[in-house]
Amino acid sequence: MTDKVIENNQVTVMGEIVSGFSYSHEIFGEGFYMMNVRCKRLSESYDIIPIMVSERLMDVTADYTGELICVTGQFRSYNRHEERKNRLVLSVFAREVNFTSELEESSKTNQIFLDGYICKEPIYRKTPLGREIADLLLAVNRPYGKSDYIPCICWGRNARYANNFKVGERCAIWGRIQSREYMKKIDEENVERRVAFEVSVSKLELVEEDSEE
Repeated sequence: MTDKVIENNQVTVMGEIVSGFSYSHEIFGEGFYMMNVRCKRLSESYDIIPIMVSERLMDVTADYTGELICVTGQFRSYNRHEERKNRLVLSVFAREVNFTSELEESSKTNQIFLDGYICKEPIYRKTPLGREIADLLLAVNRPYGKSDYIPCICWGRNARYANNFKVGERCAIWGRIQSREYMKKIDEENVERRVAFEVSVSKLELVEEDSEE
């Protein structure tokens, strides 16, 4: 059961460590820490991906800034309460970490596969230049009755396809994790620069529930 659940959320991220460790939380005496990895896109830009790593996987007292790393794991979410409401926080939960001397081509350095359920009506829109976009929220099951809620963004033909999805339908998604900066209005006078994370979808399909039985 657990192996099958883990298969529905698979991430591989390769890039350069660009931060130190910051403490996140502890479970049963095992400490978890956050670090950032910079992944190259096909263009000249980058995505900065937050990685949650156990102190049993890496020496969290060391400085690995500038090192190249390959992380495999899962894309996870949790709700953090702030400003009188919950905010969805996303990060890659590392299951395996390996240092490397060189990186593959950028299309292979940031890959994700998700198998979950549509949990919100898709939001379809067009940019001022006419580019089609659809936003999906995918609930991906985790062991012990938990779920991760992963925002996904589709483009063009994929956006038109996804616009017809219904809440509760099962969907498989392939793509990459992307980071996106935006400005959050705090009050009448102040705005704050924030970073959102989502899956940029390259391929998706509905899954028949009985197809894997």
